[in-house]
Amino acid sequence: MRTICLAVAASYIFGSSFTLAASQSLELKYFGARGDTRYEILPGMKVPDFAAAKESGELDANLGRAPLLLVDGLPIGQSAAIERFLAKKIGLFGDSDVEAAQIDCISEHCRDVKDAAAKKGFGAFTRDKTDEEKSVARKEWFEADLPVMLEK
Repeated sequence: MRTICLAVAASYIFGSSFTLAASQSLELKYFGARGDTRYEILPGMKVPDFAAAKESGELDANLGRAPLLLVDGLPIGQSAAIERFLAKKIGLFGDSDVEAAQIDCISEHCRDVKDAAAKKGFGAFTRDKTDEEKSVARKEWFEADLPVMLEK
């Protein structure tokens, strides 16, 4: 999802005239929104049907999973790798190696927070808890656990 957010942010920042490079062909293999797997992330970026891509073996370069970004036909898998690639290409990955590392650090902190929240088990996909148990876990997360993480 962060990959899609970065792509959408780039589109918003740079407008519909945004392109990575005139010579580069980009194709993102990802899940669609609300059941539609054919939509445009960035102007000119193709997003084919996910189920068809998986069935045909197109996602094999990423262990059969999405997202997979094809750049001039060459695969880049894993969300974080795609995020970093796009951020570098559109100038959102710092002006030095130190700034890039700091941006990377913040990104990993965000992942840690997301993973810790998922472990609490209050998300929509948690099946082994009742709604009441999820509500208690959610309250505990936002009132106790998350503030402690953010204070560090």
